[in-house]
Amino acid sequence: MPDQPFKFKEFVVNQDRCAMKIGTDGVLLGAWATIDHNPFSIIDIGSGTGVISLMLAQRSHAEVIDAIEIDDNAYEQCVENFEASKWSDRLFCYHASLEELAEEIDDTYDLIVCNPPFYTSDYKSQEASRDLARFQDAMPFDHLIICAAKLLAEHGKFAIIIPYEEEASFIDLAKEANLHANKILRVKGNPNSELKRSLIEFSFKKKDPMKNELVIETGRHDYTDDYIALTKDFYLKM
Repeated sequence: MPDQPFKFKEFVVNQDRCAMKIGTDGVLLGAWATIDHNPFSIIDIGSGTGVISLMLAQRSHAEVIDAIEIDDNAYEQCVENFEASKWSDRLFCYHASLEELAEEIDDTYDLIVCNPPFYTSDYKSQEASRDLARFQDAMPFDHLIICAAKLLAEHGKFAIIIPYEEEASFIDLAKEANLHANKILRVKGNPNSELKRSLIEFSFKKKDPMKNELVIETGRHDYTDDYIALTKDFYLKM
């Protein structure tokens, strides 16, 4: 059975050609990434289906929303999803590696978002494109941070979602590029589970990070008020 399009309140995402399907991580980042500074330009690094870019197009008035995707099929799907949306005039996807983009363009962005590959274990599946989407060796954290620092505007924000256990080391790596954690949201699946993800917002401004915790559900499909408040503008059933 082919992968079904994922329908949100204001847009539809086709995902049949993408190794990584719509998941909670991407939706969390798209809903949480700050737009309080009214970004004019946004870039989504490793866009996959393009869902985070589409969410930010819905949420913000940014006039430039770029995405970058190296996998051929995912790139084509992202372009298709952008063109089918009502914000197609503001969305553009580059078919390139992050290093290529960082070297070639002089522009900077007011908001950078990334839901990166982060399985650092030795396990590899038999499907190369899925590995590319999921494994950190496709986009090592140190490369990501260096490129993000180069692409980020002086007063810009860089928002990322990573495994909770990677939080401290990622923050330390970012400091070396003069990027400082300003805001952290730690996520767990239910009240009794361990912390699973960290959403972190960085900028060039040094300050004590504001830390919060989010529990997604109290029981199967019994979502918490906090999670509903964060995602209700997007999910059909929220």
